[in-house]
Amino acid sequence: MQAASATWEERSRGSPSAMEKGGDQSARKARLELVVANGPVKRQMVVHEAGEIVPAEQGPTMQISVKMDVAVLHCPFCFLPFKPPVFQCNGGHLACGDCRGEQPGSQWQCERCERGGAFDIRSTAMEAVVSSARVECPHDGCGRYITYHELDDHQSACPHAACKCPVPGCDFAGPPPALLRHLNTLHSVPVHSVQYRKVLQLQVPVSEPRRLLLAEEDARAFLVVGGALGLGTPLTVSVVCIRAGASQLPLYAAKVWVNGPQAAANGRADTVSADIEVTSSKEPGAVDIEDLTFLTVPSKLLAGAGPSRTVSLHIRIDKITS
Repeated sequence: MQAASATWEERSRGSPSAMEKGGDQSARKARLELVVANGPVKRQMVVHEAGEIVPAEQGPTMQISVKMDVAVLHCPFCFLPFKPPVFQCNGGHLACGDCRGEQPGSQWQCERCERGGAFDIRSTAMEAVVSSARVECPHDGCGRYITYHELDDHQSACPHAACKCPVPGCDFAGPPPALLRHLNTLHSVPVHSVQYRKVLQLQVPVSEPRRLLLAEEDARAFLVVGGALGLGTPLTVSVVCIRAGASQLPLYAAKVWVNGPQAAANGRADTVSADIEVTSSKEPGAVDIEDLTFLTVPSKLLAGAGPSRTVSLHIRIDKITS
């Protein structure tokens, strides 16, 4: 393990650390950070009038950056990152709680050392390490340091996760704002501003219903997707939020509807509508519309004829924060 910091003595003298002296600050390589909760910080003893000696409150937590073999943080049996609880055998070999739990009680014997024995000792020292080891999220623009064993969960929900272009044959991938610019400039997909809880009306060609919606409030990007599911179904329409699929709050809901032409006899118009719980995906082009809640638009509600047919589409998106 190579510590990328000065010694404790150097710190006490105010000497610059190795990280302060230089290093490639722009590198995107993952870097582990250990929080040393019980490092050598200054302590004082306070004597009260009654003679009781009480240690003063410990100073701020100190942190160091280190380089280490990441395999140290992985269970040698399932190869997944360690997370508490961590167990060890009499010989000091480690196993994660999930691997140990595969065998009832203490029946699982260590096969990696001559001493053997069950994994029945809690390795509190290793638990402290894996609870403190943090790594920088690799997604550009995020910059957060995440506990290492929680990194996969974070990456699946990170708002800066790269999203893939939905246009067939295009390999571009980038965070939602970059993908939005890419789709608009390179693929000429129209972008429309939308306000939450307000209706947006679009005149959409049936031959190419795809539209990008950009929320004015939080710059969230949505893609209107559509197509024909088969003969007799000229158009189906739905909405996908362009972001990591595991994202939690806020959630989004959409109401989509189409009004037909007014009848000459009574001035009324047919209407079809759908209330949609918006699906989030970082691969919006890979989402099958049949897996979504969608609006089916019958031919009688379309305007024009042949390839030039259009549909007057109304969309309202609601932001759900709780």
